[in-house]
Amino acid sequence: MADNKKLVEAITPMEEDFAQWYTDVVKKAELMAYSSIKGCMIFRPNGYAIWESVQKELDRRFKETGVENVYMPMFIPESLLQKEKDHVEGFAPEVAWVTQGGLEPLQERMCVRPTSETLFCDFYKDIIQSYRDLPKCYNQWCSVVRWEKTTRPFLRSMEFLWQEGHTVHATAEDAEARTIQMLNVYADFCENVLAIPMIKGRKTDKEKFAGAEATYTIEALMHDGKALQSGTSHNFGDGFAKAFGIQYTDKDNKLQYAHQTSWGMSTRIIGAIIMVHGDNSGLVLPPRIAPVQVMVVPVAQHKEGVLDKAEELLNMLKAAGFRAKLDDSDKTPGWKFAEQEIKGIPARIEIGPKDLEAGQAVIVRRDTREKTVVRFDELADKLSDVLETMQKDMLERARAHRDAHTYEARDYEEFKNTVANKPGFVKAMWCGDLECEMKIKEDTTATSRCMPFEQEAISDVCVCCGKPAKKLVYWGKAY
Repeated sequence: MADNKKLVEAITPMEEDFAQWYTDVVKKAELMAYSSIKGCMIFRPNGYAIWESVQKELDRRFKETGVENVYMPMFIPESLLQKEKDHVEGFAPEVAWVTQGGLEPLQERMCVRPTSETLFCDFYKDIIQSYRDLPKCYNQWCSVVRWEKTTRPFLRSMEFLWQEGHTVHATAEDAEARTIQMLNVYADFCENVLAIPMIKGRKTDKEKFAGAEATYTIEALMHDGKALQSGTSHNFGDGFAKAFGIQYTDKDNKLQYAHQTSWGMSTRIIGAIIMVHGDNSGLVLPPRIAPVQVMVVPVAQHKEGVLDKAEELLNMLKAAGFRAKLDDSDKTPGWKFAEQEIKGIPARIEIGPKDLEAGQAVIVRRDTREKTVVRFDELADKLSDVLETMQKDMLERARAHRDAHTYEARDYEEFKNTVANKPGFVKAMWCGDLECEMKIKEDTTATSRCMPFEQEAISDVCVCCGKPAKKLVYWGKAY
């Protein structure tokens, strides 16, 4: 037990220092490692396996909506990037430039993609001629580079993994419908697979994507009360199409500009999983996203028949469709239990000599440590029930935490006091003026997270200036 305690004590309690707790969990759960390249991280197998699960679940959902996968080059010529003025200005501070190839300086410098709108646009202008060519619904899984000054594992790094969807449509209505559709795909995935409830809404013009007509977002609340933008979907209108000459002939043989969308989710969603569900013993993974759902742990495995039965149970669980593993290492049971908990594996099956005699095993839930004794022939069915209950409970706990840390403010003093003393979302009315949005950020460091689709009128006036209000906004400090 001493070794077990030592392993868990390596994690700083989140109540003591949340930032250090997060770093400790990331390292002790062996999700990533720091690299010798400043600002870049190494995905260890445990971390990359979570991303593979995210990819698998999202990719299936994308394809169900008619999306196809492609892959674009990682380099963008400067002349191509310059074609959309707002876009290039928005990304200029973060762009990494390549100026030399081999031993020769390049005639035109190229950036390492911070995002791929310009590449997709350059491609689309060549393959779209008629309304019959539309829509085009493509997505790519790749990495992008943004020269960040401050980095943090999963949440912000100079190179990160993501998917970026880019679609082209004949009409503004079709583009808007796709934009909202993909936002709903993200929200459904986060809620039903990651057990993270989301606030869906539109970004203010200040916070929207560079070059977009409208940006929609899903916002999650972390355990420490900070918000995390977890996925975005952008309606580009015909702005990029005009800049790049993406035109098609309609049914009346008239030339029209196309309408476009873009949408993305990155590896920062792994950070959300950690910060929404983790505890002081480590990571807690929702069963539906966990690369390993159950670990079979033999106790006193040197005793006759124990290890053989553990292997038999493992094979039975695999055959039943569970993602299962066996820990038959020579570590102590306590150490094995602590490792399983630190890594967030949703359940473990304990099997020892007494269990063998009684024809039973013990299922232990990772989140509540609740133990369930079950007969061998009922193990698969009971484990399925346990994991499904755990998945639902995790979502409800996350929703209850979010709701308990969502506040309302009707005047500026109340707003400032709430932001300063009650970490979480603050709902408040806004007049729509940039000046008020900037003042709120300057005075409180809180930013507008989104204007939710489900609008309420908690007051008639702007929380900042007192002028007539136009929108309810969720405000908060964010990662």
